[in-house]
Amino acid sequence: MTKSKSKIITVENIDITVASINGDDFISLTDMAKSGNAGNRAADVIKNWIRNRSTIEFLGAWETIHNPDFKVVEFDHFRKSAGLPSFVMSPKQWVLKTNSVGIISKSGRYGGTYAHKDIAFEFGSAISPLFKIYLIKEYQRLKEIESNAHNLEWDVKRILSKANYKIHTDAIKEHILPKSKLAKDKKWLEYANEADLLNMAMFGCTAKEWREANPKHAIEGKTIRDVASINELTVLSNIESLNAELIASGASKKDRFHSLSKTVKRQLKSLIDTDFFKSLKRDSDSTYLDAEKQSEFNKNLIKGIGFNHEDSKGENKK
Repeated sequence: MTKSKSKIITVENIDITVASINGDDFISLTDMAKSGNAGNRAADVIKNWIRNRSTIEFLGAWETIHNPDFKVVEFDHFRKSAGLPSFVMSPKQWVLKTNSVGIISKSGRYGGTYAHKDIAFEFGSAISPLFKIYLIKEYQRLKEIESNAHNLEWDVKRILSKANYKIHTDAIKEHILPKSKLAKDKKWLEYANEADLLNMAMFGCTAKEWREANPKHAIEGKTIRDVASINELTVLSNIESLNAELIASGASKKDRFHSLSKTVKRQLKSLIDTDFFKSLKRDSDSTYLDAEKQSEFNKNLIKGIGFNHEDSKGENKK
């Protein structure tokens, strides 16, 4: 289980912890249960909720959809017993017996019961319909703030990428153009060729190939870099500087491409392992696409898989 830094939302004057666990948001039921529990302990409020038949059926349905290792036989036994006076259930028992992934319960000073946001919203209904509405509203507000922060970081990385591209083009002007055999009015192709060397190493395709694979974005005037992820822009900025240094050192284009490609794969893997969300493609200021919703080109880009193009394929395409 991987848990990142928690965040706090406030609902009806109650601070509620939202923790990111394995890439999903889990909300503290223990915190939520402090609202309007008429003096009851939070743990008792949760136990009373989880022993209801409707709750058990909801949890079973959620786990069936999201958890391939969910123990259906044990769940069916609980479902039949739920609601009876003799039926006793706790979050820990539920997790232990059914192999649940939607609820996490720990003891101790910093323990408590957390549930996937879908389940937490359902628990909110048990407190009160109004509480559930406020909970969802505050959670959405939190996501909007995170999205704005994400966009700000994307803008910073995009600016940095553009700044480092100036370093890249200066290296071309100083070291490649003087040796170019192209006619004077064709020397601009050297810049295009080097740009696509970066595109091939970073994205696995040339600018032209990307436009052909993404006509909608091309019509909107977007480039391959306009829909790149934060992680991709970070690495792109790095290889722009690296390629400038390799050009200055006199390295061949083939050797530079291999060096850049290795750097991309290594750095992308490190960044994706650190924060996968920052590896998602940017469709608009508020929408990021996961791998399943992207074109085949972009699926490969997120996975860091190249297209096995020959080095020379990017030389004459802008």
